[in-house]
Amino acid sequence: MTAETAPVTVDWTPKARLILDAASTLFYEHGIHAVGVDSIADAAGVTKRTLYDRFGSKEQVVVEYLRARNAAWQEFLRSRLDAADATPDAQLAAVFDATRDWSADRGHKGCAMINAHAEISDPAHPAHPIIVGQKHDLRDLLRSIATDAGAPDANALAQRLFILHEGALVTAGMGVEPDALDAARDVALEMIAGQQPI
Repeated sequence: MTAETAPVTVDWTPKARLILDAASTLFYEHGIHAVGVDSIADAAGVTKRTLYDRFGSKEQVVVEYLRARNAAWQEFLRSRLDAADATPDAQLAAVFDATRDWSADRGHKGCAMINAHAEISDPAHPAHPIIVGQKHDLRDLLRSIATDAGAPDANALAQRLFILHEGALVTAGMGVEPDALDAARDVALEMIAGQQPI
């Protein structure tokens, strides 16, 4: 978003919600570029004019899809962290277990943010900060856990934990190694127990 571009405010009418629900399903199942506004409008049972009246552009529908999916993920993750013991190892296990459970329930085509980044890599796109922001948030969370564990270099440990998590997420999402997140959690717990990267 440029300095001259004002943030878009969506009028969240019932039809706008129908549009977002339809778009979210279509974008995740088929990809962002493959889904046109005609398909979204048809799936939502509205006209293209209604879609443009509510969102202004397909680009804004994409932004709202990713924003809503990220908000749902953050709420899910927070509930799992809150339910776990406050110890660093329990918090770390909760991250990996939450990712595994979310992926099993809502992520059969892999991580929506990673998938979106494959189609939207331009930092000027208004959805780009949401996509990379989710990953920055996770890395920051892992840094906090590493700090709480007393790691001599929390940044380095967080980096390795993050890479381990994301690699397992992609591998599981591709169906190459269905238990990748469980295996990665076990490695992560070994790393945090040693308070240093392995």
